[in-house]
Order: sequence, then structure tokens, then C-alpha cells
Amino acid sequence: MFSYLLPEQRVRKDHPLRAVRAMTDEILERMSPLFDAMYAEGGRPSILQRSCCGHSFCKMLYSVRSERLLMEEIEYSILHRWFVGLNLDEQVWDATSFTRWPRSSWRR
Repeated sequence: MFSYLLPEQRVRKDHPLRAVRAMTDEILERMSPLFDAMYAEGGRPSILQRSCCGHSFCKMLYSVRSERLLMEEIEYSILHRWFVGLNLDEQVWDATSFTRWPRSSWRR
């Protein structure tokens, strides 16, 4: 499927997520130096702060119960793709990118 419209053009101008995204972008802009200092020099590429926070907000706002379901939702929903900053042809992250493994290490 080909689309000549960006996700930005497909989301209604009065959609409530536009205000949330504007606030999120403003906060992330101020926090950017802190996040930049936390990124590793090597290893696999990091997921952008905009996408990580957008992912968490989508999960909370839409009451998605798992990372796997959220990744599926982002895969199919233009609104969710726009909110996390993905274009229609970009690959959605693996659900394990947002989880800590192994879970047994959480118990102390």
C-alpha cells in the first residue's frame, strides 16, 4: 500500500492527543541533555526519547495490557504511529525492547 500523506496529515487537527503530544515534546526538549548523557556509546541503537515516552503514554491512555499488544496496536494504527513518531513504512520495535529480562532479577 502506498500513501502520499504523512501520519501528521491523517490525524484530526482537534484530536486530544495533539495537545498531549505538544506537552510531551516540550518537556522532552527540556530533558534532552539529560537523556543524551544516559545513552551508551556502543551497542545497538537506542530508541528515541519521543518514541519511548509516546509508547508509555499510549499504553496508559488506551489501557493496553501488554507490550506485545501495544506493538501490535502501533503496527496497525496510524494514530498510534503518529503519536510515537513512526512513519507508515517504519518498522515497529520488538516488544522486548521495553521490558527487562530476566524478570527473576527483579526479586530481591
